[in-house]
Order: sequence, then C-alpha cells, then structure tokens
Amino acid sequence: MRLWHKDLIDVLPRLQLVSQWRECCLIAKLINEKGTPNHILVNAVMNYPVSHFLLYNYYIYKEMTNRGYKVRANNFDMWHNIEPFFECEPDMTITEMFDHWHDDIYLRECLYNLEEKARAGGIPYDEWLRVYEKFQYFTPLWR
Repeated sequence: MRLWHKDLIDVLPRLQLVSQWRECCLIAKLINEKGTPNHILVNAVMNYPVSHFLLYNYYIYKEMTNRGYKVRANNFDMWHNIEPFFECEPDMTITEMFDHWHDDIYLRECLYNLEEKARAGGIPYDEWLRVYEKFQYFTPLWR
C-alpha cells in the first residue's frame, strides 16, 4: 500500500492508477473506522489535515475520468457525502499537498519502484516510457 508521489498522478500506468483509487478508498475506510490506515507507507497521511488526502483523491479521480475510466465517487460517502467535492475545484494546489512527505526523495523512491515493475514486466514498456519522459532528469537503472 502506498500513495504514489503527487507528481506521478498524470503519468501513472493504468494498473497503478486504478489500484491507487482502490487503495485511497481503503485508506478512507480505515481512517473512518479505526482512525488511522495503520500501514507504514501511508501512515504519514495522518500528519496532514484531511484536506490533503481529499485533494489527492480529487486528482486521482480527475485523472481517471480524463482517461475515460468509470469511477464511483460514492466510495467516499462515509465522509459526509463527499461526491460534490469531486465536482468542484479544490482550494489548495497540488504543490501544497503533502508538502514535506511527497518530496524529491519520495519521488525517486516511487520512480525506482515503477522502474522495477516495468523491468519485471508488470508495467507495459510504453507506459513506463511516459513516466520516464516526464522525469528525464531521473537516472534509471534500466531503459
């Protein structure tokens, strides 16, 4: 379980993007039921106001709809009918979201993770190239 770096959202491979939506729904459910996601890679979400997590979900939702995927926003109904949130522009920018967590180090970790998945055949090469082209300054281990 992880929240992919915010700068990767627009180039996340299909499987990672769709899986991210499911993970966000699970994180929302865990926070609602237990007060925390209780997973080492996503516990940092609790260090931020809930608006950061909601904004992250907004961008995941918008990217999925931009790609033509069908998305059910009602998975977030547990948070006071959050569906209208996805229909309006957020108050915060993506650069402000998770400002000390989604830093350059975390971006590199996510890039290497995606590269490993591509090398192992879990991500189609053309989808990996979209990621690589956006982050050309990144020195991959493999091309």
